[in-house]
Amino acid sequence: MSLTRVAHAGVGGWGKNVVRVVGELAELTWICDTDEERLTDYAGRYPHARTTRSFDECLGDDVEAVVVATPVPTHYELAKKALAAGKHVFVEKPPAMRAVEMEELVSLAEERNLVLMPGHLLLYHPGLRAVKELVDSGSLGEVACVYGNRQNLGVIRSNENALWSLGVHDLSVILWLLGEEPSEAVAHGTDFLQDGIEDVVFCFLRFPSGRIAHMHLSWLDPHKMRKMTVVGREKMVVFDDMELERKVTVYEKAPWEPASSYGEWRTRTGDIFSPKIANDEPLKLELQHFLRLVAEGPGDHREAHDGLAVVRALDRLTTSLRTGAPA
Repeated sequence: MSLTRVAHAGVGGWGKNVVRVVGELAELTWICDTDEERLTDYAGRYPHARTTRSFDECLGDDVEAVVVATPVPTHYELAKKALAAGKHVFVEKPPAMRAVEMEELVSLAEERNLVLMPGHLLLYHPGLRAVKELVDSGSLGEVACVYGNRQNLGVIRSNENALWSLGVHDLSVILWLLGEEPSEAVAHGTDFLQDGIEDVVFCFLRFPSGRIAHMHLSWLDPHKMRKMTVVGREKMVVFDDMELERKVTVYEKAPWEPASSYGEWRTRTGDIFSPKIANDEPLKLELQHFLRLVAEGPGDHREAHDGLAVVRALDRLTTSLRTGAPA
């Protein structure tokens, strides 16, 4: 079976990880970057791939799919060009910084029956896949709330705030776990270090089902945290990506029944256990899925629509962040 011919754009930052996996799974035909030194380096690593500083140059007939791992503000323009050229597109998150732009990309992909897949890496993490199975199976009971903590000291970015840089990760997971879009979105934050770029953001989401979610996003925190908690009526589960062994922990804890005195509630406490989680690389699983879609077809374009839901929610949270009112 022949390998998919792929052009890769962006080999700095996270892009260097993406191109490594693309080179393992596909036929890397083009490498595009604006930095000449990086291009020279990657030309030596992948002698069979052509290099260019021009994105348009790598959209020729010898390319079936394009991977975009460039800085966030360029995602929409490059993804649009690739789709217009008839190429399947994998684009790092977020694919656009406005809902109307993401709607345009999804429409273009549907019209041309092309794959448009946002790089929501955590949806392919074996640990979060296990959490999703717990939610979908009903073993947690009815889910009441979900909250995420994504904090560390740095990296401070200048072209996006903590909401768009950090929040896109947890937001994609929350919407995926709950399977619905928020009916209310509230965000508050402050730009302590750079004018107009919030480095600490708190978000609240309410959903039509009555479930709620919260995100604490920060570049100014003494702890590095990558944690997601799902609270169910019967059990609760925590995904902690900073843990080496116990990525997922399930707690058999829940409210039980009203006590006969003081008007308090008793709680039920049972076992605490951590299921075995495969150590497969999420990035590899993600790109394997993309290449499978390229080979088999985009189907119902679910990945593109999931990406649209995330950008819509980010757009609403940004509106709330700017106005101080729910969106």
